[in-house]
Amino acid sequence: MAELLVGTKKGLFRLEGDAGNGGFEVTARAFAGQSVEYAMRDPRSGRYLASVTSWFYGPKIWVTDDPAGEWQQAEGIALPEGEEQALERIWVIVPGEADGVLYAGGAPGPLFESRDGGVTWELNRPLWEHPTRSDWSPGAGGLCLHTIAPWPGDPQKLLVAISAVGVWLSDDGGETWRHSNTGIVPEYVPEDARDNPIQHCVHDVRRAPGRPERLFMQFHGGVYRSDDAGETWLDVGEGLPSDFGFPVVVDPADPDSAYVIPLIGAEDRTTPGGTVQVWETRDAGTSWTARGEGLPARDAYLTVLRESFDSHGEGDGLELYFGATSGEVFGSADAGANWAQIADHLPPVYSVRTA
Repeated sequence: MAELLVGTKKGLFRLEGDAGNGGFEVTARAFAGQSVEYAMRDPRSGRYLASVTSWFYGPKIWVTDDPAGEWQQAEGIALPEGEEQALERIWVIVPGEADGVLYAGGAPGPLFESRDGGVTWELNRPLWEHPTRSDWSPGAGGLCLHTIAPWPGDPQKLLVAISAVGVWLSDDGGETWRHSNTGIVPEYVPEDARDNPIQHCVHDVRRAPGRPERLFMQFHGGVYRSDDAGETWLDVGEGLPSDFGFPVVVDPADPDSAYVIPLIGAEDRTTPGGTVQVWETRDAGTSWTARGEGLPARDAYLTVLRESFDSHGEGDGLELYFGATSGEVFGSADAGANWAQIADHLPPVYSVRTA
């Protein structure tokens, strides 16, 4: 039985079912009418956490032990008093490596930390007060810290990515930060302006759990790989139908295997030619293969956002799930070889996470 947490424009939906036969149903709904940017279940405690943006109260994090029951509002999700900028959204929540530690990233580029399983939070000041912050520029979706990638087994090492400021690394648990965008080419800016080290619109970064120095990145224009923990990046997007897209997923069993969902350009942001396909590499980006059996093959101009693609398991039994802003959710029980639609008529999907 698979459990999916689907964040949408009109609330959080829990889907449960079997990816092998496509039989999923909605078993819980929360935050009706409110934007749920992200929801996840902490595998260590079993606690559920959701990022909810109220039109009146703004962005908050909520926690519960039962998504069909009562939710408790977490404390500390706020910017310092007197800030000219307002907290706009919380884009992602990620478990850390130390007991009880979680991280949350949002717009306009804050990183929050919790040390009690998500009940209380505090702002990471070194990143918020970084000397380069006055030069940070937002992407089309705002100045959003959307990727948080801890290093397995080492709570001191942390990678975050911000649109459009690029990749940032810390080796001391977030006390100091350095940007790390060497090798990334931002072709959307004039050539004579590309030497700016922090003008990089990263869309998503995923780490290979079994080889943590290996990372895959979906960029605003290109797919990249790093073999040195994000110090340098290599373009591996040749062979894809488009160099634009939002999410990327890595097979935990194989650091050479990754999946992306290409979209057409920054203006259109829909599946190429109206054909929905997930593209897979089994050789670290040297080549790519389309996987679309069971997915819409024509007249399907879907948009899949950065947090709307996730996996469960590994190897041949890897389960893959993604949702679209048109309200569909699709799943595969065999590492992308075959797909089935497992939900329809949902509000626009912002995030999909296996629980």
